[in-house]
Amino acid sequence: MSSAINDEDFSVRKKKFSAYDRLSCEGSPMKMSPWNQSCHLNNPNLDKFDEDVSNNNSKICLIGSLVREEGHIYSLATKNGLLYTGSDSKNIRVWKDMKEFSAFKSNSGLVKAIIISGDKIFTGHQDGKVRVWKVQPNNPSSYKPAGTLPTFFDIFKASIRPSNYFMSAKHNRASIWIKHWDAISCLSMDHNHGLLYSASWDRTFKVWKADNSKCLESVKAHEDAVNSVVASVDGIVYTGSADGTVKVWQREFSGKIIKHVLVNTLLNQECAVTALTVNKSGTVVYCGSSDGVVNFWEKEKKLTHGGVLKGHKLAVLCLESAGNLVFSGSADKTICVWRKEGSVHTCLSVLTGHNGPVKCLAVEEDKESTRNDQKWVLYSGSLDKSVKVWSVSEMAPIMHNGHEDHVQ
Repeated sequence: MSSAINDEDFSVRKKKFSAYDRLSCEGSPMKMSPWNQSCHLNNPNLDKFDEDVSNNNSKICLIGSLVREEGHIYSLATKNGLLYTGSDSKNIRVWKDMKEFSAFKSNSGLVKAIIISGDKIFTGHQDGKVRVWKVQPNNPSSYKPAGTLPTFFDIFKASIRPSNYFMSAKHNRASIWIKHWDAISCLSMDHNHGLLYSASWDRTFKVWKADNSKCLESVKAHEDAVNSVVASVDGIVYTGSADGTVKVWQREFSGKIIKHVLVNTLLNQECAVTALTVNKSGTVVYCGSSDGVVNFWEKEKKLTHGGVLKGHKLAVLCLESAGNLVFSGSADKTICVWRKEGSVHTCLSVLTGHNGPVKCLAVEEDKESTRNDQKWVLYSGSLDKSVKVWSVSEMAPIMHNGHEDHVQ
């Protein structure tokens, strides 16, 4: 399949979404979206492995599917062999060795983001709250609520001072700056400094101290909903928005005061920015958009634009990177696997099998990975209510007529 997509394919999709027309839950943009085609799996069994398993000897193959008919999958996270899935059923389920290991439930609306830090799990929700959960040391399958960001005490304390209020555009009423007044869209973690970042449709991102749940800063980042936030190396933070921009922020410390300063705008386009990811070394930034295109920038070249990856026919909804690979999931129900060699990205495979938009991705190193054959386990969550599990090798051969970025 060629990477050159005709302009006609994208012309009908180059619309700028409003701040309140995002992928969400009941009564929100997802129900109105043409991407939501109400794809239901025909399998009546719960917690069942999909028997449609590809040849395990191949370099890229489907290992299996996790299916539970309870809600669209909106978020994934993985650590130490455990997979966490969040859905619009409000449940967070934990999977181990392809079987359900545990589960816990929040009353804060659909689970739009999950991130793990030590023994804590942070979940971002439709109601604008970040919930905190802790693994019980005497029972690793037991998860208990450990608080909410911001805490009730911090809200009460902030509410006393009039200077802590601002007028929210959506509700046309005063809101406290430490509290998101619209849905959480994304979470990111700077593990070295113990900082949690939350992005929201309220056009801000907030910075939290993970160990005490304190809100350290609220940044009015964009003119429209913030769809993605990524904390990278050297105190750099990237945000992407429905206003079509990707912004670069530098974190600065002054005693106990933390401040993020805007240092660059990488992109300013008509269509919405829907996903961001940065490779582990922080040298390459990837941005997915509602027109199906993935742009990237190279930090070693002072964040100059490196090219575009054209492999999708509809919006890119999620991005992940691992090693020399980049994964893009789309509303067109496919996942593109890209391998980076220098500044050139080649599409190794287009993964198909989901019956709905691919909403989230997570990746971890395969236990069978070796120095000569780096392998990854890729998890893909979809609005078809399933999670698929893939084995991907960096040594996979280039697919015939594979995609390759042509803008260098």
